[in-house]
Amino acid sequence: MSPDFAVYGSFDDTSGNESDGEDDETININLNKVDPKIEEIILTVTIYDFETRKQNFGQVRNSYIRIFNDVTGEEIAKYELGEDFSVETAVEFGRLYKRGNEWKFEAMGEIGYRDGLQHFVDKYT
Repeated sequence: MSPDFAVYGSFDDTSGNESDGEDDETININLNKVDPKIEEIILTVTIYDFETRKQNFGQVRNSYIRIFNDVTGEEIAKYELGEDFSVETAVEFGRLYKRGNEWKFEAMGEIGYRDGLQHFVDKYT
């Protein structure tokens, strides 16, 4: 959870074994609560402890990332993470950014990396 309570998640099924066919894990972002100094939010997904577990997204069945507007019910973007990500352990798929006082979404495509979360730490810090 973020300090301003703008970002929170439900990480109750980190293994995927409890899947009921719906989204297993969610991250919710309330853009109205995001600190006004924040102008961009990069949306990524990584595999936790991928080296020890020897996992990549190509091994995770029926995995996907989607951006969903909870107010309008609109699915803004969806990416399937299957065989095309046979070596990737981290994916950067979009960003939310401010234009004036309005938040916009920009799809970044399916950009995958092999070095997990550390890639994003190095890139954005």
